[in-house]
Amino acid sequence: MPSRSFERTLARPLVATGIETLQVNLGYRCNLSCRHCHVSGGPGNKAVMPPAILERVLEIARTADIPSIDLTGGAPEMHPRSRPFLRECVGMGKRVSVRSNLAILLEEGYRDIPDIYAELGVDVIASLPSFEGAKTDRQRGDGAFGRVIEAMRLLNALGYARPGSALKLHLVHNPTGAYLPGPQAALESGYRSRLRAEYGLEFDDLYCFTNMPIGRYKEFLERTGNYEGYMRTLRMAFNSLAVDSAMCRTTLSIGWDGRIYDCDFNQVLGLPVNHGAPSSIMDFDIEKLANRVVVVGDHCFGCVAGAGSSC
Repeated sequence: MPSRSFERTLARPLVATGIETLQVNLGYRCNLSCRHCHVSGGPGNKAVMPPAILERVLEIARTADIPSIDLTGGAPEMHPRSRPFLRECVGMGKRVSVRSNLAILLEEGYRDIPDIYAELGVDVIASLPSFEGAKTDRQRGDGAFGRVIEAMRLLNALGYARPGSALKLHLVHNPTGAYLPGPQAALESGYRSRLRAEYGLEFDDLYCFTNMPIGRYKEFLERTGNYEGYMRTLRMAFNSLAVDSAMCRTTLSIGWDGRIYDCDFNQVLGLPVNHGAPSSIMDFDIEKLANRVVVVGDHCFGCVAGAGSSC
């Protein structure tokens, strides 16, 4: 059972205000095994969305008034039906985004994906923990930073993040240690100047993301003796103003197994939607889900610490 500390601090129910984005987790399989990964993704993780669940997601996308589809994983590109799924969603007129580690785009069997993204006008949201290579490699594995830089170069060449282009490339920063991210505006300026000066690369926006104390990151905190201190930091940084912009209020998360969650983090913790809303995609009811009371726990302090997580 989740702790009620966050619920007491919030002092009111957290209620959804609609569904603007359907976030679909295609599975936890990934080409990387990042130290901060909240889903504990990696090459050996076999959790992949079955075809019947994928078809049900498409059926809901066709019939429900939900403007945006956000694909995540693991590495969503590694799902065997990710390409046709993307095409169908774009064909429905949805705004589609993919959360990518970028390194996957250089691997055999996936090198066609940048062209597909550009052709379909897919927004790419790319994880880059730091503009310093050593810090990124420490979190994501040796050589990861160089592969991300090369993939960004490919996307820029296709028109991503170029002046006047509709092709959007956003970066995600998360700290490489047991601390909160710095001010987003300052970090974005630092990323932009370093990536432009040293590599000639461009991106659209930088999103700052607080590491959530779950999954592989929680294991890291416990192993290094930082868990209790990190949780204290999150509690002390609670910002009631950030609650209104929490993504769970306008986003619905679909797990790889078809269960419905308020967010990707609740999915990892096995906390499906509750309070009368259906928890299986087979029983999808947009009216009940759009106005649901969100299931919360102490991990929620991570989304509303400081300026809040922006993605």
